[in-house]
Amino acid sequence: MSDEVVLTLTVNGDRHRRLIPASRTLLDFLREDLGLTGSKHGCDVGDCGACTVLVGGVPRLACITLAAEMEGEEVQTIEGIGAAEAPIVAAFDKHVASQCGYCTPGIVLCLSHLFQETPEPDDAAIREALGSNICRCTGYTKILAAAREVAGRGARPGSDGGAR
Repeated sequence: MSDEVVLTLTVNGDRHRRLIPASRTLLDFLREDLGLTGSKHGCDVGDCGACTVLVGGVPRLACITLAAEMEGEEVQTIEGIGAAEAPIVAAFDKHVASQCGYCTPGIVLCLSHLFQETPEPDDAAIREALGSNICRCTGYTKILAAAREVAGRGARPGSDGGAR
């Protein structure tokens, strides 16, 4: 059994082919091999969501995913966001929904997936979509306000945002 594998995948629209250690995580591949550092090391056990990327358009925790499992897949990192995510980024800016910013890439990608699947999600759907993301700074109120704005429902004056 070889300790290395050839990996071919597309990241943010660019095709890559590399010989990598079989045990390398997708997160380490993105950060160390491709220099894409937007996805963060947080817990390294899949609990915090800081490493979230989209694989085939679906959120995936890169810290607990082997890169070799991504053969032939399309991966999007925060560096690959575009027009589809622009309303999310604008709402985050408007509502100051990001403080230290460490969790923000994973949250933006999870919300991007949510809005692709459900253009006008209710609060329960928003909370569910963000269930794998931990934010230690904001208390979620501003994040939920930003998500509500993108969903076209506004921030609901007087709401606590359903903080977790």
